[in-house]
Amino acid sequence: MPSNLAERIDDDELVDRQIAGIAREINVVAMVGLSPNQDRPSWGVARYLQSQGIRVIPVNPGHAGKSILDELVYADLSSIPADAGVEMVDIFRRSEAVRSIVDEAVAKLSDLRVIWTQLDVRDDEAAALARGRGITVIQDRCPKIEFPRFL
Repeated sequence: MPSNLAERIDDDELVDRQIAGIAREINVVAMVGLSPNQDRPSWGVARYLQSQGIRVIPVNPGHAGKSILDELVYADLSSIPADAGVEMVDIFRRSEAVRSIVDEAVAKLSDLRVIWTQLDVRDDEAAALARGRGITVIQDRCPKIEFPRFL
């Protein structure tokens, strides 16, 4: 087996172990870019996470102060109360926005354990920064797709 294929298999196994732990252990997720529109993928993912007993805190500056899925919407991660216990930030924004979100999350969320970017969203430099701080990073995946494999 070529070494690059072996490395990919090892990486996939590591990511699966990480996702399994996240699926079983995370209780509070801040979802950046959560839409109030039920037809949007972010709404469906948030609803799924709620159905699994996970609290989803919406972050969307265009809807701050309103409610999505019975949760108050915050303008940004810094606005979320410190005692909310956000363990994971799920990013439903374009790749170009990831770095500033990761910077804010790392600086403001004391319980942060996971940065998750949705399908087709990745920023390897931001991921390296977060990993350097001991934060697990999952990129270009969807928890609504991944979690059922482990629950």
